[in-house]
Amino acid sequence: MGSVRWAFRCGSWTPSRSDWLLAARCIQPEEKDRIGQFVFTKDAKSAMAGRLLLRRFVCEKMGIPWSEIRLERSPRGKPYLAAPLKVSSDSGPAWSFNLSHQGDYAVLAAEQGMQVGVDIMKTTMPGSSSVPEFFRIMTRQFTAYEWSIIQSAGSEHQQLAAFYRHWALKESFIKAIGTGLGFNLQRVEFHLPTEPLTQPRALRQTKMHLDEEQEEDWIFEPPPSSLPPPSTFTLLSFSELVASASPLTEEDSAYWESFKMKAEAPSRQSDADTST
Repeated sequence: MGSVRWAFRCGSWTPSRSDWLLAARCIQPEEKDRIGQFVFTKDAKSAMAGRLLLRRFVCEKMGIPWSEIRLERSPRGKPYLAAPLKVSSDSGPAWSFNLSHQGDYAVLAAEQGMQVGVDIMKTTMPGSSSVPEFFRIMTRQFTAYEWSIIQSAGSEHQQLAAFYRHWALKESFIKAIGTGLGFNLQRVEFHLPTEPLTQPRALRQTKMHLDEEQEEDWIFEPPPSSLPPPSTFTLLSFSELVASASPLTEEDSAYWESFKMKAEAPSRQSDADTST
């Protein structure tokens, strides 16, 4: 069965006028309008990359012509494929896909015949509070065992890295099962391997307990943090991102002028986790 892990480095992407206008022509008009409303450049770029990643996946892996792809959003904002009329009969089990973007990367994970979720988080100091105060505010999101691991990780930066690693694991699971914000995060508890993430491969020894029972049917892939991007992900260039694309609308030169006027905002190192 098929498996896809793609990444695009949107944070350092500096699109030319022709690239940005081509990208805008290759997504649905309502998505173009939504992206145009972002205040910050980084948000517009990551959202654009996410839409192109998803359309590339549907076109190349599901065999639906680019011009016939119709993506819609669930009430919770999750993108899904509407009316896939031309999926080939020999394509095998249904695909599950998920997107995440934050910091420098937009990522897509997809699995055939299995549920999948992916989450990427930037490791950054809390903006308006100390690390202990930030942890106090987030107390209810983790179990006592998870907090013991997070707070024994070492320096404040190491504790934050452990915090975001646990957070990305929980988010990837919730995204895989399609549950919204109402899910009690303390129902899931993660037991991480002692092997450091500096190993040049994804680690699959992470175990999840759901309602205090260990779950054997889920695989978690926290990638090595030292490799940009994660080694389990294929890093795509912009030309690869749009290689299968066909324009859906006419060129809108004002869209470039609007993009140039957006504000800049900083981005920092990111960690990703994938659950299947």
